[in-house]
Amino acid sequence: MKAKAVFFDRDGVLNVDVAYLYKIEDLRWIEGAREAVAYLSQLGYKIFIVTNQSGIARGYYTVEQMNELHAYMQREITAAGGKIEKIYYCPHHPEGSVPEYTGVCDCRKPKPGMLLQALAEYDIDKEQSFLVGDGKRDVEAAEAAGVKGYLYTGGNLLDFVKNIVSER
Repeated sequence: MKAKAVFFDRDGVLNVDVAYLYKIEDLRWIEGAREAVAYLSQLGYKIFIVTNQSGIARGYYTVEQMNELHAYMQREITAAGGKIEKIYYCPHHPEGSVPEYTGVCDCRKPKPGMLLQALAEYDIDKEQSFLVGDGKRDVEAAEAAGVKGYLYTGGNLLDFVKNIVSER
């Protein structure tokens, strides 16, 4: 049986968007974010994060520093009763300063590469799945991957996802 999934953008959806977040001490959760992941996990959704992280290409922080933050976020979400299946990130940017991450790629949203990778790695039912993002590029990536995208513009994230689930 195919799994249903929710894809979350990270910055501006799960956490307050601060420029190039990589330090745990700078992380501030969006109201209801951990509870939203827990709620969806309990409903049987596989939860994924799909996030552009151009700060890596720009040399502002390393993959290792980002991974430390992500491990912390996963622990916090687990403590709230949720589960992140996997975090997909794009470290690339056309104007980066780190050569191995500089250039055009297929994973940087609005391209659907991260979602397509998740769809290929997990047996996901696109019709029962959706993405929550705070930008047009997020919704465009979802649509290009054949998944419904919802634009989050603020407020309690748990209330937002409950409304989506009740409509589906």
